[in-house]
Amino acid sequence: MDDLIADFVAECREMLESLGGEIVAWEAAPEDRARLDSIFRFVHTVKGNCGFFDFPRLETLSHAAEDALADVRAGRRQADPQLVSAVLAIIDRIGEMIEVIGAGEKLPDGDDHDLIAALQPGAEGPAVAAPAALVGERTAASAAPRTIRLSVELLDRVMSGVSDMVLARNELARRLRDSEVEVTVDSAFERLSGIIAEMRDAITRTRMQRIENLFVGLPRMVRDLSAELGKQVMVDIEGGDVELDREMIEMIRDPLTHIVRNAVDHGIEKPADRLKASKREIGLLTVSARQSGNQILIDICDDGRGIDGQRLVDKAVAAGIIDKDAAARLSKAEQFALMFEAGLSTAAQVTSISGRGVGMDVVRSNIERIGGIVEVDSKPGAGSRMTLRVPLTLTIIPALTVSIGNQHFAIPRSAIEEIVRANGESVTLSQVGGAGVATIRGRRVPEVALADILGLPSSLGDAERTLIVLKPAGGDVFALAVDKVHDHEELVVKPAAPAVMATGLYAGTTLADDGSPILLFDAGGLARVGGVKLENHERGSRIVDANAATGQHAATPVLLFRTLEGQRRAVRLGLVDRIEEVPASALHWGAGQLRVQLGEAILPLAGLDRVPDDGGKVRLFRLSDGHAEVGLAFAEVIDMAELDETVLPAATAGEVEGVTLIGGEPAELVDVHWLFARLGGGAATQDRTMVCRLPSDDPWMQHMLRPIVEAAGYRVVSGESEEEADLVIAAKGQPLPANDEGARTIWLRAEPDARKNDKSIYRYDRAGLMMALTAAGGTK
Repeated sequence: MDDLIADFVAECREMLESLGGEIVAWEAAPEDRARLDSIFRFVHTVKGNCGFFDFPRLETLSHAAEDALADVRAGRRQADPQLVSAVLAIIDRIGEMIEVIGAGEKLPDGDDHDLIAALQPGAEGPAVAAPAALVGERTAASAAPRTIRLSVELLDRVMSGVSDMVLARNELARRLRDSEVEVTVDSAFERLSGIIAEMRDAITRTRMQRIENLFVGLPRMVRDLSAELGKQVMVDIEGGDVELDREMIEMIRDPLTHIVRNAVDHGIEKPADRLKASKREIGLLTVSARQSGNQILIDICDDGRGIDGQRLVDKAVAAGIIDKDAAARLSKAEQFALMFEAGLSTAAQVTSISGRGVGMDVVRSNIERIGGIVEVDSKPGAGSRMTLRVPLTLTIIPALTVSIGNQHFAIPRSAIEEIVRANGESVTLSQVGGAGVATIRGRRVPEVALADILGLPSSLGDAERTLIVLKPAGGDVFALAVDKVHDHEELVVKPAAPAVMATGLYAGTTLADDGSPILLFDAGGLARVGGVKLENHERGSRIVDANAATGQHAATPVLLFRTLEGQRRAVRLGLVDRIEEVPASALHWGAGQLRVQLGEAILPLAGLDRVPDDGGKVRLFRLSDGHAEVGLAFAEVIDMAELDETVLPAATAGEVEGVTLIGGEPAELVDVHWLFARLGGGAATQDRTMVCRLPSDDPWMQHMLRPIVEAAGYRVVSGESEEEADLVIAAKGQPLPANDEGARTIWLRAEPDARKNDKSIYRYDRAGLMMALTAAGGTK
């Protein structure tokens, strides 16, 4: 907090110096809007920053001046000498208070009513003499931290000079390595290198600051606002260790303050209203920061009432910002964007918190001034999310340098999971559907070659390259094949040219130690441009890992959802191909069951027994076993989770396989095998305790069949396990492991109809399968 107050004092002093002649010049030329805006911005900034600190007297003064200047800006009042004198007196008093704060003293109690009253039209001139309580000796001034404010341009010049020193040092190091030097010269050079490294680090970090310094005042501010508004709000802050340019932090401070204030004032409801909406009394406000490629993302989320897009449209039409015809064609995102129009506010009344219409337009202008954007997403009744996307103008990123041919690039170390040789014993490369797949110690991930993405020539074959396993922020892992891997180093990154950044591949540019430019990749951009996408069978097979070889059960990812009847259920994530939302007109009865039309495909639909009467939309999971698809209707997705508890089997076969605990609450597990079997056959179930071997590289066996076999009482082991199995289940035409050639075997076929003398079982013949499992248990 002391650092924040010091920054506040330094900023106010600098602005006061620049305002010295602005007010007098504004009096001489009242039509000069630029000077009026400068004065208004100062008092507005002081008032806003008081939300971080407990300075009520200072806030009252600045708020009063802001009100008067807002009237002038809106044309409701003229700038006469009496108003200018009153504003001058208030700014002088603000300056005195800033000096008291800067000296480390507490602001004395007092009444500034005479100064505030002098702002009213027709009032007498204020008494501008400073009260004795605000003047006198500043004995604590000597204890204030020593600071100096420098221009960003000067810091950039110093940083550039240090970078040149580093490059010259590296060039000298290469020459010393190539020649015979005395020990005394070598040790002197090492000492010089250490000094330069320390200097580079110190100069670089003069521009860097942890973003937690921006967040630290938010809990106090939200607490005070909540108490003033009669609300209960809990603040959750994440990502405070992200580093950002100091100038960027200062540019973000006011926009963030506005958004948080609006979230508490307009977004989060009062406790009684939240209880009526079946919510907790305490609202949740989450502020988080993370780095994604060449941007810092700051999310401000609340679980309040959400944004009424139609109300924004109505206000905009009434204000003449947009006509009715254009308003009727606006999308939801375009409706939300109207909140950034100057002077547009949906607040019922003007308060010290919000509602003047000068907030959200300032948010957008400040963010766009630094090359960022503001994104809004909201769901009525559920809350809102605002995302500030700001660029990395200058940051230090640990990176790995790689090359294709003679071209060098860098990859952020935070996105790298591991590095392996493509021809290593634990790595297998293959092609599936024309796309590359790398199997690394049993885990299958998409594989792309950097040379193919960039269109650069490479003299190495696929097996000679090195694989870098990357995990982009918010994405899934994939393997990037490069020719060579070089050094790990910390790089100072700046934005590349707009044409380069527009490719979506890069996060910025930097210089290598030899002075050559290097482009820094964005891991997510590489995945997008490289066409990385996880097909359903690949997604399912990647969760089969080394645990299967020992017969252990790995935690299975599931999608937790709520049915149309309100039940809490889960479905294995590996079987969900995608989520669709279709109109009720796409649903119809056919061949004795409800079906849904998705493009050119017609799928059987479960989870719904009739076509909705309201003509609305239906959300459904598109489940796939790699060959066929079915739809499963649902109301809402709750969360992604892992199935790591014991599943208690259902008493009878049906749509529910059993019940388990997920997130500490009961959830029913969907029996997807039963769904596929019901749409083409009957169902039955039995219990028997035996050991069954299933191939671990077959996703259908692991996701569709394994639950059925385990529900029948079998313990499942993988194909690689050396444990003796009582029963082996394999796909027709596939070879058996050598140690299982004499074991009891159940062969499964993909076709419903069997050929003559074919003793295999159709894989969705649940009754036949259960009979075979029972028979196998009885003959062993």
